[in-house]
Amino acid sequence: MKQVWYEVSGGLMLKIRCENKEQVCARLLKVEEIPSMLRDAENAFKVRFSIRTALGDKAYVWDTNEEYLFKAMVAFSMRKVPNRETTEISHVLLCNVTQRVSFWFVVTDPSKNHTLPAVEIESAIRMNRNRINNAFFLNDQTLEFLKIPTTLAPPTDPPVPIWIIIFGVIFCIVIVAVVLLILSGIRQRRRKSKEPSEADDTEDKCENTITIENGIPCDPLDTKGGHINDAFMTEDERLTPL
Repeated sequence: MKQVWYEVSGGLMLKIRCENKEQVCARLLKVEEIPSMLRDAENAFKVRFSIRTALGDKAYVWDTNEEYLFKAMVAFSMRKVPNRETTEISHVLLCNVTQRVSFWFVVTDPSKNHTLPAVEIESAIRMNRNRINNAFFLNDQTLEFLKIPTTLAPPTDPPVPIWIIIFGVIFCIVIVAVVLLILSGIRQRRRKSKEPSEADDTEDKCENTITIENGIPCDPLDTKGGHINDAFMTEDERLTPL
């Protein structure tokens, strides 16, 4: 029993244990079995597109050109990984493509005749998830990598630090409170200054009022100083007491 490397397509090499290469061709490597071999590989990933759901009437048709674009985006992502700068589009293989646009893919390394580890592929996809989504006008919900969790968008830093915003709000509140206190003090002073002048005006009005009795105007009595009627004074009262 010996190990034989067999090239399936696009540089993918499968290692089969058999007695000779003819047995591989006759017994194992049938065309119908190749997709399932890729699907069950531990380094394979399933992808599902929901183009109609995302774009509606503007949905595009999935064809070989779209497949080429997907391979190119995966190869681009892999080239961002250290020591994978030589990844080519031909190293990305698709299988089991369905009409509802779902398929499996692997990334191969022809120099070593094996598929790249799933950890490296997942890391590359996660780092470039937004670039891949934008290439197909989709998002994480309509372009799903089933074994790769969605990547959360990085938090956006506000143009102004939060502490400056809080300080500005508190400073404005203090300024408004000081202005209101000053205005209320000015109003109270004005009210206090108006009260004595109003009292004097009312007293003057009371002194200047003339009452009319039986058609004859009569001067009002001075309630403060009082008036003395000489007709009703006695002799003793007229004399100045010693």
